[in-house]
Amino acid sequence: MLYVPPGRWLTGSFNLTSHLTLFLEKGAVILGSQDPSHWEVVEPLPSYGRGVDVPGRRYRSLINGYMLLDVVITGDNGTIDGQGSVWWDWYSYHSLNYSRPHLVEFVASEYVVVSNLTFLNAPAYTIHPVYCSNVHVQNVSVSAPPDSPYTVGVVPDSSDNVCIEDCIIDMGYDAIALKSGWDEYGIAYGRPTTNVHIRRVRLKSYSGSSLAFGSEMSGGISDVHVEQVHLYNSFGGIEFRTIKGRGGYIKRIIISDVEMANIFLAFAATGQCGSHPDNNYDPYALPVFDHITLRDVIGTNITIAGSFTGIQESPFTSICLFNISFSISSGSPTSWVCSNVFGFSESVFPEPCPDLQSSYPNSSSDCLSLLHLNGEVAVL
Repeated sequence: MLYVPPGRWLTGSFNLTSHLTLFLEKGAVILGSQDPSHWEVVEPLPSYGRGVDVPGRRYRSLINGYMLLDVVITGDNGTIDGQGSVWWDWYSYHSLNYSRPHLVEFVASEYVVVSNLTFLNAPAYTIHPVYCSNVHVQNVSVSAPPDSPYTVGVVPDSSDNVCIEDCIIDMGYDAIALKSGWDEYGIAYGRPTTNVHIRRVRLKSYSGSSLAFGSEMSGGISDVHVEQVHLYNSFGGIEFRTIKGRGGYIKRIIISDVEMANIFLAFAATGQCGSHPDNNYDPYALPVFDHITLRDVIGTNITIAGSFTGIQESPFTSICLFNISFSISSGSPTSWVCSNVFGFSESVFPEPCPDLQSSYPNSSSDCLSLLHLNGEVAVL
């Protein structure tokens, strides 16, 4: 065990080791240095091919694990503060030499636990498991100011068997975002994000979405079960993002028991979101978007219920909406926007666009078969 006693402890980036518990006592605060020379510069992730913020290399995260087994970051509600304001300024003024660091990152590691802590002011992502298996994030509070640019809470990335539960996350961009690599690099690396369970979380995002999928999803995202979530005071509620050139897929996603309040755009799925790492991507690599179920959702003060804009050459299919009720704010220009999408709906208010009430072959039976699968997933 590496024990951090009460006090304020300033540090540059550092590595963990296997079979280790990093424990922060109550009143212990780890502070990330604001001097970039204290952050090592490392190669980009192979599934991204370059830094996300700027081409080339990236700063190593504050707390790192590489090819580790059995690692725990926990405590008695101690705090890890990335002091990200300098990084946000450098990003906003286009003066970064390398892409921003994350607060905690595990790469190619197994049996990772992050629990019972407060995370503040990440330079970019807060908790980033990438190429990992068996990750458990539980009872953490994660936040960054509303105006912090593209800060994200928890980001499962090309990882499997991930559980995120009992968390409160309030970020500048996305609260939780699932990813799996960027265009040709993600396709070549070929590791999906799969078998993810998210439950009992409170999510708030300022300029992005409370729960996001993509847009970097070239390795695929599948078999995700989200339940008992509260999304509030956010621009977007639940959003699926992709674009031509991504390839990959988003499929077999089940989201249920959702409460929303004060959300501009409750549901979104777009095939026109995101940039490309370089000019070597394949414009004919079309993403597949299929078997998405949204059910048992209540929303108050919603401006737009849903915007589903698929890709003409690869429409979004088997979008299944059940038992959804939104209170639309007065003056809303429209409740639903749809194009290049096929789906099925039942007991949805306000009534969705005809594309989501279609008699597209097997749409209703596909939805019901996925709901049956949901029961099996829930048991697991």
